[in-house]
Amino acid sequence: MIQKVFNLADTFARAMDRLAPGFLLALRLYVAMVFFKSGLTKIMDFSSTVALFENEYRVPVISPMVAAVAGTAAEFALPAFFVIGLLSRPTALAFFVFNLVACYSYPDVSDAGIKDHMLWGLMMLVVLFLGPGRFSLDRVIAHKLAI
Repeated sequence: MIQKVFNLADTFARAMDRLAPGFLLALRLYVAMVFFKSGLTKIMDFSSTVALFENEYRVPVISPMVAAVAGTAAEFALPAFFVIGLLSRPTALAFFVFNLVACYSYPDVSDAGIKDHMLWGLMMLVVLFLGPGRFSLDRVIAHKLAI
């Protein structure tokens, strides 16, 4: 009986292993979409974006204009790297830090907003620790270089 249970668990684990690359791709696509849409919102009315960085967001160390440009650029660059799976682990780390700064710099984020940022951060950490999976340029490049 115990052998049958372990065989069933092993069969289930192998099925999950086959689904993992698709799961990791879906996870990367979801996180990328969220931040890319935010970047689109920022460039639609960039003067309003700069005003938000001047009056609402509390980004430490850098000026509001630099923060607005850097934040908007990050919301386009990081999703692009995440989607194609290029430099995925460093991108996941940069994304995680960016997400933390976003939470920290906006003092009026709601409880639901905090939960969203926590979910996105956890998704980023999955990629950081497990890698982007089979469906990534990282995997293609590693295979070509026999790393």
